[in-house]
Amino acid sequence: MAKNIQQQSPEKVEGVKSKGVNGALWAVSIVLLAVAAVGNTYFATHFAFVVRILLIVVLLIAAVGLAAITNQGRKAIGFMKDSRQELRKVIWPNRPEATQTTLIVAAICVVVALALWGIDSVIVSIIDFLTNLRF
Repeated sequence: MAKNIQQQSPEKVEGVKSKGVNGALWAVSIVLLAVAAVGNTYFATHFAFVVRILLIVVLLIAAVGLAAITNQGRKAIGFMKDSRQELRKVIWPNRPEATQTTLIVAAICVVVALALWGIDSVIVSIIDFLTNLRF
């Protein structure tokens, strides 16, 4: 009988990394991000602006690339691909529908604002009446 994928150890499942490898990849990724941030400030007087920007871009690409091959990175990439497919399925409103919906929302906002203003005025009047009472 074949074992279920969830019952197998992480090393035996294709593409899934162990906790140690996963943690090491995250650590290297974070170190690369820190080097990019600190190095930009530290080497501000040593290198030209263009060189520092190129180094930052290279370090950021390396950090994101390492993060993308971790278990969580693969899940995030899969989620983004699924989200993109779902966005393609959405039926977006045409211009008249969008305009009509916008006008309805604006009208409701005005009505609610007027109602709240009226309620506030009544409450202020009641409080003013009660605070001016002389016993």
